[in-house]
Amino acid sequence: MSEFNNDPKGAKAGDDNIEHIRQPKSKAPLIIFAIILVIGILVGMNSLVVTKENEYTLIKQFGKVERVLVSAGLSFRIPFIQTTDTLPKTMLLYDLTASDVITQDKKTMVVDSYVLWKINDPLKFTQTLTNISNAEGRINTIVYNSMKNIISSMNQSEVISSRDGILSQAIMNNIGSSVEQYGIELVTVETKHLDLPSDNKAAVYERMISERNNIAASYTASGESDAKMIRTKTDNEIVVSVSEAEAKAEKIIAEGEAEYMRILSEVYNTPDRAEFYTFVRALDAAKKSMKGNKTLILSKDSPLAEIFNKID
Repeated sequence: MSEFNNDPKGAKAGDDNIEHIRQPKSKAPLIIFAIILVIGILVGMNSLVVTKENEYTLIKQFGKVERVLVSAGLSFRIPFIQTTDTLPKTMLLYDLTASDVITQDKKTMVVDSYVLWKINDPLKFTQTLTNISNAEGRINTIVYNSMKNIISSMNQSEVISSRDGILSQAIMNNIGSSVEQYGIELVTVETKHLDLPSDNKAAVYERMISERNNIAASYTASGESDAKMIRTKTDNEIVVSVSEAEAKAEKIIAEGEAEYMRILSEVYNTPDRAEFYTFVRALDAAKKSMKGNKTLILSKDSPLAEIFNKID
């Protein structure tokens, strides 16, 4: 060991070995690996495309649509070359600004409507309208023009009576398939508010009230006239019925009295029976005269006194 330490060459070689051992290893491979890993992650993230259930995904390359993804799920694109854009697949609502329209009879009305619409061809939509804002502007123009044409062909009363869906259907029929060229579909056009301008609303209401009052007066007069005719006819029928009933009653009474007299004549057709009948009638007359504890005074020549004398 002492010989080794005394050798200058050996000592120098030992020092080099020790220095070599103490020098740290190079970090360059780790850095390169980390950079490659980050680049790989970025490339992977830019390659993945996530399509949601309620949207369309458009894959674009240099501004041109290469393909459209309509089903939900994961897809891939060329990173840093291809870009993505999305469009809603759900029903969309566009609220039109309230506007004045003129009816066929030159009456101004205020219409406030909304439109339910959706994108059914995202490629055609992108090529023609580009975005939702442009689509709403085009829808506003198409719907307003259709509404103006329909209402201008109707009287004010017809417009008011068509608020239960007839007006909306007429507007939709007038639009027809003109929006198909933009890759969209108008589901419905509904009227939220249909009214008169505030400056002439009061006058129109007064005129409507006056018209309704005139109609009511006409109905009342017609009803009273009909009621008078019915009462007159009924009174005449009552008079005729009463007259016929009275005539019938008199006839029946006369027939009854005749039958009564006939029966009496048959029963008392002998002198003895006639005398008995006279006696009974005399008793009835006396009975009626003596009601209330009264005294009956008869003269000698009275038929009734003669009857009583005969009894003695």
